[in-house]
Amino acid sequence: MSSELVAPQRQSRTNPNILITGTPGTGKTTTAEMVAVAAGLEKVVVGDLIKQRKLHDGYDEEYDTYWLNEDKVVDEMESMMADGGMCIDFHTCGFFPERWFDLVVVLRANTDKLFDRLEERGYKPNKIQENVECEIMQVVLDEARESYSSDILMELESNTVDDMEANVEKIAAFAEQFRQSQQQ
Repeated sequence: MSSELVAPQRQSRTNPNILITGTPGTGKTTTAEMVAVAAGLEKVVVGDLIKQRKLHDGYDEEYDTYWLNEDKVVDEMESMMADGGMCIDFHTCGFFPERWFDLVVVLRANTDKLFDRLEERGYKPNKIQENVECEIMQVVLDEARESYSSDILMELESNTVDDMEANVEKIAAFAEQFRQSQQQ
């Protein structure tokens, strides 16, 4: 997995679709917001979409989360992904079709940073522990490696504001390179 990627030739769209994923607390939403602005993409927070459009099978009180219905999410998002220009923010990734994405970014964070961020958000102790363990075991990274070609994967550290700004620059540069490659 590289930190620098070359935009592949795609005939079907002129703007890239980018997935920003990682364990909760790694900075996905902030990074996606900044990437969307810097790269001129539309940001979609899948968690919000799930709640707003009821793309779930109920609610888990113990972990304070919805039971994701992957089929409903994919069906709902299929048409929005077709034309490109999307920046998708979600904490898991394996159920999204590979054909949707030109770049999959997995954000990583040190567990002490992750713990503090989740605690500041008011996560329950069991949810904090589960997410810290997921980051230690690199669950999201492994899922991305199993689900997508290494040609479109980028693993980035997201511990500081400087990390985040550098990540946004790399991702926005990819988006611009993608657009230029489509004009050739």
